Amino acid sequence: MENQQKKKPIMFMMLLVMSLEGYAAQMQNDYHALVAFKASSDKTNKLATWTHKNPCRRRWYGVDCENGRVVRIVLENLELVGSIQALTALDELRILSLKKNSFTGPLPDLSNWRSLKLLFLSQNHFSGPLPLSVSSSDHLVRLDVSGNELSGQIPVTLASLTHLLTLRLDNNEFSGDISELMLPTTLEVFNVSGNRLSGIIPASLSKFPSSSFGSNGGLCGNPLYSCNSSISNTSNSNAGTDVTPPGANNKPSMISNPLPSPKTTHYTKLSKGNIVAIVVGDVAVLLLIACLVFCYYWRNQGDKNKARVPKTKVKRSCEKEKPAHDLNQCSNQPQTSTDKCKLVFFEDRRPFELEHLLRASAEMLGKGNFGSAYKAIMEDGSVVAVKRLKDVHGVGRKEFEQHMEVVGKLRHQNVVNLRAYYYAKEEKLLVYDYMPNGSLYALLHGSRGPGRTALDWTTRMKIALGAARGLAFIHDYCKSPKIGHGNIKSSNILLDRSGNACISDFGLALLVSPSVAALRMVGYRAPEQAATKKISQKADVYSFGVLLLEILTGKAPFQTQTQEEGIDLPRWVQSVVREEWTSEVFDIELMRFKNIEEELVSMLHTAMLCTSQSPQQRPKMSHVVKLIQEIGAQQSPMEDPVHSIAESPSVSEDSGIRSI
Repeated sequence: MENQQKKKPIMFMMLLVMSLEGYAAQMQNDYHALVAFKASSDKTNKLATWTHKNPCRRRWYGVDCENGRVVRIVLENLELVGSIQALTALDELRILSLKKNSFTGPLPDLSNWRSLKLLFLSQNHFSGPLPLSVSSSDHLVRLDVSGNELSGQIPVTLASLTHLLTLRLDNNEFSGDISELMLPTTLEVFNVSGNRLSGIIPASLSKFPSSSFGSNGGLCGNPLYSCNSSISNTSNSNAGTDVTPPGANNKPSMISNPLPSPKTTHYTKLSKGNIVAIVVGDVAVLLLIACLVFCYYWRNQGDKNKARVPKTKVKRSCEKEKPAHDLNQCSNQPQTSTDKCKLVFFEDRRPFELEHLLRASAEMLGKGNFGSAYKAIMEDGSVVAVKRLKDVHGVGRKEFEQHMEVVGKLRHQNVVNLRAYYYAKEEKLLVYDYMPNGSLYALLHGSRGPGRTALDWTTRMKIALGAARGLAFIHDYCKSPKIGHGNIKSSNILLDRSGNACISDFGLALLVSPSVAALRMVGYRAPEQAATKKISQKADVYSFGVLLLEILTGKAPFQTQTQEEGIDLPRWVQSVVREEWTSEVFDIELMRFKNIEEELVSMLHTAMLCTSQSPQQRPKMSHVVKLIQEIGAQQSPMEDPVHSIAESPSVSEDSGIRSI
């Protein structure tokens, strides 16, 4: 028995050593595979950083690792040539993008890439058939081999890729009948245009637009012209004199398929039952219209009784206060006694007075950290936003006016303009331009349920870039001392009539004590603020990083001091990425859009760079603006700037994609 007990630790150590030896062998296998790939493909030495013997210890350009194994390779537009055979030895590879190179020859056996999720080989010169082994990657989500010279039939085994969301085979030389082609029901993006395919389009694929099938002379069926029309057109063309000579190039042109000829309209006599049904339907529609008119009238009547901007405290405190100073005159001389209780504007003209504001119909927009906001509709129809400040009673008149003078002179298209202010001991009002399209918080988190219109990636990119530009301008506005915003969060990113993002509440955090301002940040608060309680530009960058994570994930950070709502976004994202690269990080609403994974990854890298624990490691906002601009430049110029997403994926390393 004693001998057996002594043998157990020895056996355990032997197994451990064998396991470590096997792991080291796998790491060496990755290294040798990459070296072999560089030797055969990198004729211009674009991969000069591939020198260290461990690609995971020192950063190799375009290579990312996890747990010592290569999991991600992004090498785009680098003039790489030859074959990719050597890369098939990387059995832990999850993401591979080699678009815009000059690879040639057939695609190799891909059965070793069982963990592959994203495969982008577009715009190369691959030829031959699409290997059946591509279906062995059970986790494959995106497959893009467009813009090559691939030929043969489309493998029916693609139906086994149950997680597939994108399949792009366009602009190749695929041929054959696709009427029996069955693809996963999860498919969201599909394109086989610009090939030599034939047959009837399966009903399961008819949900995709006609552009997904264009320039395939032998295809017919929904969403293209009917197959009967196709036969008729073919016979008519054969009867004509313009016949393609033998041996001519038969590859279809880029002209889209012809539209079906108009069908003959047949008129039938309506039966009595049909007439009765039409009459009943008309009556129902009239009743519905009457109901809507009544509801509209009732709502308008209710609007007349909405709350107004509080008057009592304003008038009472105004009688006790000294007159305010007019910042428009750039003078410290007091106003005359007749100027009491007046708004101080930052422009030459005075569009309204305080009494007009107090008589305006006011609708509460919400309550924030520094007070309540109202939408005030003036008698002339103009609209402004009014913020009634709270917790700033200890600020003296002179200090308040000096502070407002700095804030009021700041003008930028991505910062909400402060138009006027009112100061009294018990009441302080700020008048801003009204932003009619609400806040980023409402767009991201409001009404998440059936019937909701998803906030598309292009719009999120536009908002992120606009907010970054506004914050960068604030940081550069005053060189000494450097001023921070102190309250960057999604509810303070407002949208104007054109959908441009504008930062609100600038300067308000400086009117309260630093400890109170830091406490109200909660989910957006930088780690160092818990100790220093100070507002800084580096802390703003951290808050902006959390904002980017909110845009990417669709999840809200902590919103209350009790932390009852939201999550710790930076910690949650890091934990998910540390476990495994997965699309679970991103907002499920973004997954329905086309080929944007690489842009999402680039933005995720930027967000995590901003939320670095060390303030010194965080970039300046001016650099963040450049990073977001580069990510936006990856989008296709052909896309609809409002409703569509870029067709072509892009994961350019120049745009800042690194290991996360």
